[in-house]
Amino acid sequence: MNSKAFIVAGLVGGIVDWLLGWLFYGFIFKDFFPPAQETTETMVFILLGCLSIGFFISFIYVRWAQISTFKSGAGGGLIIGLLMGFINIFFAKGMDNAIGYDRMGIDLLISLIITAIVGGFIGLTIGKLKGKSE
Repeated sequence: MNSKAFIVAGLVGGIVDWLLGWLFYGFIFKDFFPPAQETTETMVFILLGCLSIGFFISFIYVRWAQISTFKSGAGGGLIIGLLMGFINIFFAKGMDNAIGYDRMGIDLLISLIITAIVGGFIGLTIGKLKGKSE
């Protein structure tokens, strides 16, 4: 496994995920999703979650999928986002019955969009790094 590609692409993916999460949840849909109590600890855990997603997708792409373009990365990210989105909304609904189906649907759609873009940037980053090492 190309460790440099894994690490750099994972960091890029995590940062893109964090920025898109802020854009969608903190700006575009801020009235639809209740805001979290923003503390330094909250933001650190959100950043760590975003980096975890970046490294998760990067590991899959570098180790098994050999994805190295934005288009193939976005396609892989779309599938990963769909599965992760279903996991998140089903657990959220199971733990908080007050969550409406409309919110579940919008959350799934946001997950698909964000993870497709994150996957695209991870694939692009891996491709750029492979081009430099070859």
